Amino acid sequence: MRSIRRRRRISMTSLVDVIFLLLLFFMLTSTFTRFAEVELTSGGGGTATAETRPLFLQVAPDRLSLNGAPVALEELAEALAADDATAPRPLLVALRGEVTAQRLTDLLVVLRGVPGVQATVLGAS
Repeated sequence: MRSIRRRRRISMTSLVDVIFLLLLFFMLTSTFTRFAEVELTSGGGGTATAETRPLFLQVAPDRLSLNGAPVALEELAEALAADDATAPRPLLVALRGEVTAQRLTDLLVVLRGVPGVQATVLGAS
């Protein structure tokens, strides 16, 4: 006589548990925020106007200087707003040393809040 072997049914309970845990994991580790954008203009060939004299900002890892005078990042907006220019003023930003991307982003966020300033990043030297 031949014994009849019954096939065991596959339990789907553990598969559903694993899928639920993966779904929960990916939902909790995802970010649903919208990141801010910072407008960046790079230096290049262009036409310069003699009417407006550009401001010059040197950015180092530990200090800032506006037209040769040291200034703190928190006071930069006030220093630029104190300049009584009605027309948009170009601002040349020169990076010195190993300036981090976070420091440059913090600077550009501050500059975005100053009306009439058009910042151009020259690059690292």
